[in-house]
Amino acid sequence: MNIEKQILDFLKSNPESSSNQILENIEEKKSIATIKRVLSKLVSENLISTTGKGKSTKYKLSPFYKLFENIDIQRYYEKEIDERTIVENFNFALLTDILPNVDLFTVNELEKLSILQNKFTQNISELSKYQYKKELERLAIDLSWKSSQIEGNTYSLLETERLLKEKETAAGKTKEEAIMLLNHKDAIDFIIENPDYLFPLTVSKIEDIHSILTKELAVDRNIRKRRVGISGTNYKPIDNEFQIKEVLTEICGLINKKADTFEQALLVLVLISYVQPFVDGNKRTARIVSNAILINNKYCPISFRTVDSVDYKKALLLFYEQNNITNFKDIFIEQYEFAVKTYF
Repeated sequence: MNIEKQILDFLKSNPESSSNQILENIEEKKSIATIKRVLSKLVSENLISTTGKGKSTKYKLSPFYKLFENIDIQRYYEKEIDERTIVENFNFALLTDILPNVDLFTVNELEKLSILQNKFTQNISELSKYQYKKELERLAIDLSWKSSQIEGNTYSLLETERLLKEKETAAGKTKEEAIMLLNHKDAIDFIIENPDYLFPLTVSKIEDIHSILTKELAVDRNIRKRRVGISGTNYKPIDNEFQIKEVLTEICGLINKKADTFEQALLVLVLISYVQPFVDGNKRTARIVSNAILINNKYCPISFRTVDSVDYKKALLLFYEQNNITNFKDIFIEQYEFAVKTYF
């Protein structure tokens, strides 16, 4: 067990402890200077917080600890669905107390993302309008494919490219699969052609994106009026239409107030999926709206091409069940890096 975990485990049962008390009670014997350095790191990562100053400084788990706790996702899913202790219902405190008052990315994570963004800005400055458009088209095909694959679509990437470029459907596939892919491309084209349409973000504008993604599919439009269940989890989304709309309005307000583009894009991905405002198409809508935020702010869009569909779903379910964003945030950073290095 590493020293960070030992400290966090001690503080779970011993809040308001001094650095000397922590030093005396952890197994791994270190100098007080090392302990203070680790404590400072944990504070910067929003895992612990402090009270008092100087020699009177006390440490305890942060109110944001559950959001950022380092959870071994493989071990977590070794427990079957009914064996896991979870937050079964929508946690309203996320919107009122937690997410408005915390930075989702650490200083080091933001530095990495900023370097990648600067590289993207430099790259596109060297492209002609034609070259930039071609790269956007390539990314749009990859995003349409992967976003659909996450939802169970069986088209391959090459079949998707043929469909979107030549309108040629693949043998042995359903009509609905082709429509899902074509709708993705329409939605991506819409946010590219109208980059500022969604801003400020509103419920009706999110519904507009959902409508593009679900046209000609047997999916109810607008905010759902009935209960939905989510495969693989006992988490239960809100089931009242008016409450769903109210919460979605709060989410739009939260995202509009956030100053950091990366935070906005990440929050859209997890929160629209968490609320499940529509009967179907929630994660697809979240991915398009998230990319609209990036594109509107002249950031690199994300295709999610190399993410494993199961890993994506597991990271989202972890947010649903434990309100923990760490694993999904890792996916976001990895996919942003992939996009910058692969396109443009």
